[in-house]
Amino acid sequence: MSLIPVRRRGGMTEFAGLPSVADFRSEMNRLFDGLLVRPSWTLPPVAETDDGPAWLPPIDVAESDATVQVRMELPGVVAKDVDVNVTAERLAISGEKKSSTETKGNGWTHRESQYGRFSRTIPLPESVDPAKVAARFENGVLTIEMTKTQAGKPHKVAITGA
Repeated sequence: MSLIPVRRRGGMTEFAGLPSVADFRSEMNRLFDGLLVRPSWTLPPVAETDDGPAWLPPIDVAESDATVQVRMELPGVVAKDVDVNVTAERLAISGEKKSSTETKGNGWTHRESQYGRFSRTIPLPESVDPAKVAARFENGVLTIEMTKTQAGKPHKVAITGA
């Protein structure tokens, strides 16, 4: 009786229930084929939605003792096409990118258009005061500064007794 079930196939020993080397090789080929067809470093980050792929702009979140700051890169987006909503626990940023460039030369025209909706919801590390939020949009970068609430700040408690 064998504790580990084995199969012999064509002079090779395989452990039953475990994937074979051929299975592993085909899975690795499938993985690398997908990478080489569409290299991820050349494409903006996207997410699948019901309407197809959606653009996910990159974000940075920084926290200090008194504030939480969020920066989002939005090249080709204008401020009027961006919505910012804040609650004590989350920040929601959504909007639409609509840009078109056209270059004309001697007998030719080159036109490129980019468009699409985006939406990001960011859970905040601490509670913020929704009334004390400042947002500015400069050179394609949205910066949102949020003030933390007093409830979110630590409070030192004095210990009494012996």
